[in-house]
Amino acid sequence: MKAKSQPIRVAPAPALAPSGDTPQTVAERVLELEAEGILAIAQGLKRDPAPLGRAIGVLQAVTGRVIVSGMGKSGHIARKIAATLASTGTPAQFVHPAEASHGDLGMITRADAVLALSHSGETSEMTDLLAFTRRFAIPLIAITGGGNSSLAQAADVTLLLPALREACPLGLAPTTSTTAMLALGDALAVALFEHKGFSADDFHQFHPKGALGKRFLRVSDIMHRGAQIPLIRGDAPMSEALVEITAKRLGCVGVTDGEGRLLGVITDGDLRRHMAPNLLGQRADAVMTAKPLTIRQAALAAEALGTMNDRGITNIFVVDETGTHPTRPVGVLHIHDVLRAGVA
Repeated sequence: MKAKSQPIRVAPAPALAPSGDTPQTVAERVLELEAEGILAIAQGLKRDPAPLGRAIGVLQAVTGRVIVSGMGKSGHIARKIAATLASTGTPAQFVHPAEASHGDLGMITRADAVLALSHSGETSEMTDLLAFTRRFAIPLIAITGGGNSSLAQAADVTLLLPALREACPLGLAPTTSTTAMLALGDALAVALFEHKGFSADDFHQFHPKGALGKRFLRVSDIMHRGAQIPLIRGDAPMSEALVEITAKRLGCVGVTDGEGRLLGVITDGDLRRHMAPNLLGQRADAVMTAKPLTIRQAALAAEALGTMNDRGITNIFVVDETGTHPTRPVGVLHIHDVLRAGVA
């Protein structure tokens, strides 16, 4: 008869001595350590700006993409840096260093540059990637804390992190070091952003959706145009104006002259102010509010919303001030159009 097996008992790991700190003081200590790390980088750049300048020069000269790579926590930071570069006008892509050794080196061309992240500078998974850059003379920029490391020695430009104290109480979990890498990556991206003269229009092209896209939505993107614009000649009777207001369902009608130039606007408020038995027989230009407020079709939708809120109006006619007839309406915008588009 087999003896009944006994469960294996594992002695519990010794608990760390409690620091006595509250969660709040621990959080404050972490934030202060990470802030000190970023400040140390900034101070280092003031003392010796040359490495950053060389790195910017390399990235400016790239005709392909910036390949950003890192392993573990550095890899997560590398992904974010690649995304920030790409969204601010510098084509970039993350390549996993371990996958690079299994075929993804084919993603890297001689027109690219590599930005490699490793706090120690001795990440074994990056060996093949580094060798590839050296073999094909692909520019290599390193962000590392190891000044004498293999990565630093191989790189064309080394952005050396200062001696940093990790916020982890064991000094092991990447915390301050990864925050420093992220900040340095942001510095590179923004420096390139400003050097290229990246505009709000450029930014909108890369952020067409979400909250950022809505911030850069233009009047021309959401305005009513063509046959949707309620318009009537100034010499037309108010009976026709009422038909146009009702048909277009925007609560207003634009009044134009014989050349199509905007003379005024008739709103529900104008109708109430001129309410009389002879209203329908009056001319539109006798009832209209002359010289109405207009907005450029290239203006941001947020600007239109602010203008309508400030002036207490619900409609605004849109003109093309750059055209040959800058006072001719090319569209009309209702405040509901702006709100439906998510602009607030």
